[in-house]
Amino acid sequence: MKIPKKIRTHCPSCRKHTVHSVSQLKKRSARPLSWGQRQFARVTAGYGSQPRSEQKKFSKTAKKVTLMLKCSVCEKSHPHLGFRSKGVKFEE
Repeated sequence: MKIPKKIRTHCPSCRKHTVHSVSQLKKRSARPLSWGQRQFARVTAGYGSQPRSEQKKFSKTAKKVTLMLKCSVCEKSHPHLGFRSKGVKFEE
């Protein structure tokens, strides 16, 4: 899917329509001291396999893409609603 690098849309902090630069949101690494990561480390420690079985089949063919919009006036970012797409290309 082709998406323009600059979009004119509503900025919640300016409270008006301004030009935004568009980028794709990437997944960050998990916090190692969060409860879920501590639980996962405890369960997977030592001998044995994964705590849950691996998923064999997956019905969806495309992942959800979230876009980050950065306002050119106030420089604040806000996420755009996620949508399903196999690939995203940014062009002018």
